[in-house]
Amino acid sequence: MRIVVAPDKFRGTATAGEATAAIAAACRREGHDVVEIPMADGGEGTLDVLGGATTSSTVTGPLGDPVECAWRLKDGLAVVETARACGLLLAGGAEHNDPVAASTFGVGEVLDQAIGRGARRIVVGVGGSATTDGGLGAISALGSPHRFRGITVEVGCDVTTRFVEAAEGFAPQKGASPAQVQWLRARLEQLVGRYREAYGADIAELRGAGAAGGLAGGLAVLGARLVPGFDIVADEVGLADAIVGADLVITGEGHLDATSGHGKVVGGVRELCHEAGVSLAVVAGDIDRHAWPVDIAIPTVSLRERFGLAAAMTDTLDRLGEATRMLLEATRRRVSS
Repeated sequence: MRIVVAPDKFRGTATAGEATAAIAAACRREGHDVVEIPMADGGEGTLDVLGGATTSSTVTGPLGDPVECAWRLKDGLAVVETARACGLLLAGGAEHNDPVAASTFGVGEVLDQAIGRGARRIVVGVGGSATTDGGLGAISALGSPHRFRGITVEVGCDVTTRFVEAAEGFAPQKGASPAQVQWLRARLEQLVGRYREAYGADIAELRGAGAAGGLAGGLAVLGARLVPGFDIVADEVGLADAIVGADLVITGEGHLDATSGHGKVVGGVRELCHEAGVSLAVVAGDIDRHAWPVDIAIPTVSLRERFGLAAAMTDTLDRLGEATRMLLEATRRRVSS
């Protein structure tokens, strides 16, 4: 068979590239022709999937300390990953984050440098932030409201959350107490009016504007386009063309749940396979069976269910190889029946 391997990262245990290599190796051991396309949806890992860093800058981290932010600039295209400038991990995780003070200022600094160094198109991946500042920090760092003039800025979103909804939707994951969530919501509501007055942009109902705690909406008021992150990455790596004519596509991610089918890698790959009439198989670190629909037409393996939590977490790459063999066997049985 000709197999396209296109998984997302398995958060905390394998990058998209590592997962792709492990799955591809198992396919090749059984004699199949493999095309490797590591994927991302605009969150962490997007920079690596789109070619990796070519430079780095010292910028203001989410809580004010300097951080070294790796980013990419080549042939006029800049790729900036929000998590590397104001990520939750940079703040020490939810338990050490200050969700009220956390700022996207460092993201604006990187964008400003990218523009100053000649970027004509900028892709911003907005997953994994520590912030719910509505992009106010980034706008402050950029200075001029016309900074994006003559430049294409695409914000890769993996959610459709609206601007004000970012407080309830994401701030608790970033360490916010119920009282802080309400305070953050009030600030976002105020920013809607402030942005409308200052920039003439109404982002209240803009889908995806709440990504990264409203950073996506803040960049939108300066003229950035909000685009599904999966679509940006898929276009850049030529995923749709690679799938056409394949016999099977294998994708996956660390945790399959209700969100996986909407804006995430697995859902995006499933849609492309449906359009091309190509069979799909899925491997996941874990599956929320109540939220992820069981589809007998799509062979699916959960590493945790098959091998146990400890093995899934510590021997991920080996277990991915074993799971791949199971998927290939399930695919063969389905075809022969």
